[in-house]
Amino acid sequence: MIDHSYPPLKNAIDWASRPPNVWATKPAAIVSAGGGFGGARSHYHLRQIGVFIDLHFINKPEFYINAFQPPAKFDSDGNLIDAEAKERLKAVVQSLKDFTLRLQQGN
Repeated sequence: MIDHSYPPLKNAIDWASRPPNVWATKPAAIVSAGGGFGGARSHYHLRQIGVFIDLHFINKPEFYINAFQPPAKFDSDGNLIDAEAKERLKAVVQSLKDFTLRLQQGN
């Protein structure tokens, strides 16, 4: 991460937003796992980018976890093992599904 941004990810997003913008009017959610406040700052930055490219993010629930704070959140293979985090992630996916359906009904 450089200045709370992710240059390779930002570059990929920029390329995909060139005409025709494949992101336009798409629903999206942001999830992150990191340390400290990096995940929250990355959410904020991605939301700023999303406004410009007409990407529609869900507002709630937000999902970012401190992957380095006990108890362990991931096993040695990178699988999410924290039960509370799994439930929170399920809520994000359900919110994204509901939002997607609402957007589709509007078209």
